[in-house]
Amino acid sequence: MHMTRYAAVVLDVSKGESLPNPEGTGGVLITGSHAMVTDHHEWSENTAAWLRDAFAAHLPILGICYGHQLLAYALGGEVGDNPKGKEYGTVDVYRTEDSAGDRLLGESEASLKAQVSHSQTVLSLPPGATRLAYSALDANQVFVCGGRVWGLQFHPEFDADIMRAYVQYSRDKLIMEKKDPDKIMMKCTETPESSSILRRFADLLDEWKEIH
Repeated sequence: MHMTRYAAVVLDVSKGESLPNPEGTGGVLITGSHAMVTDHHEWSENTAAWLRDAFAAHLPILGICYGHQLLAYALGGEVGDNPKGKEYGTVDVYRTEDSAGDRLLGESEASLKAQVSHSQTVLSLPPGATRLAYSALDANQVFVCGGRVWGLQFHPEFDADIMRAYVQYSRDKLIMEKKDPDKIMMKCTETPESSSILRRFADLLDEWKEIH
């Protein structure tokens, strides 16, 4: 099948770069950030407002970690500190029954390995959202809205080396929570099942481009 990729435009909204008109955009990927949604930075609030417009324009959207939280907040969900504490390392993510047939998660097994690095979480999903997956420390690892808008709390773009680096970077904070960073790093493994999600999202963008 002939694949037609979009030209990717990378914008750093935290530095004031302007977002495009949603009507001329083929799809959106919102990355992670060291900022917190609950800080309500002006650039973050402006991006949340833009995401509401993008959602109304029926754009395909994928939010990752901070992007997942910002997307949930923009669409009416609640974000805050994870009551179960920081979640770092390679963890098991379990699919819900509602995830059957979801095109982003695909036909993977009932659980998959994923890389996580976050202290805040989506405490409640936006109205109309469906929970697709959870982990031991996070009830809302994956959600979907409207069949083409997804939030992923985990990082499909991380490999095991990047995950270990993040654990090392957060060593002091993890120790303060009585977590063992060395033990977490020893359990870091590769996560091909979650990495495939990014390729699947790109394929879905191609399909939607052909249709629309």
